[in-house]
Amino acid sequence: MTRSVQPRIRCVGGIVFDTNGRLLLVRRLNPPGEGLWSVPGGRVEPGEADDEAVRRELAEETGLSVTVDRWVGTVTRPATSGVYEIHDYLCQVESGVLRAGDDASDARWCSTAILTTLREAGQLTEGLYTALDEWGQLPRS
Repeated sequence: MTRSVQPRIRCVGGIVFDTNGRLLLVRRLNPPGEGLWSVPGGRVEPGEADDEAVRRELAEETGLSVTVDRWVGTVTRPATSGVYEIHDYLCQVESGVLRAGDDASDARWCSTAILTTLREAGQLTEGLYTALDEWGQLPRS
């Protein structure tokens, strides 16, 4: 018996904190995760390096220009035609004004209290809180 291998769809996410230790989240405008809050990010384009994809996705979804610092962790999530393999990177804001754009219906800096409220209301993407907690990347305020 042969085991079918689902195609991996490489994605990236940007974990960004402001100077007050609040975490940047966006509300997804489109599936998957439509209406749920997550870190900004998306698919890596063919021939694109992860750091390029992170900077592009953050600019498109939040209006912010970022510097990619380091890889934090990887999660997998089911996709319609395979598996999303999401590589998350810690980033620093260089410039820009926060605004929702592209695949985001809203964008905000979230304190611990706001993140907890979103989590308890079931408004975070699947596994986001657990991954951030395991990686030591929860809001610091």
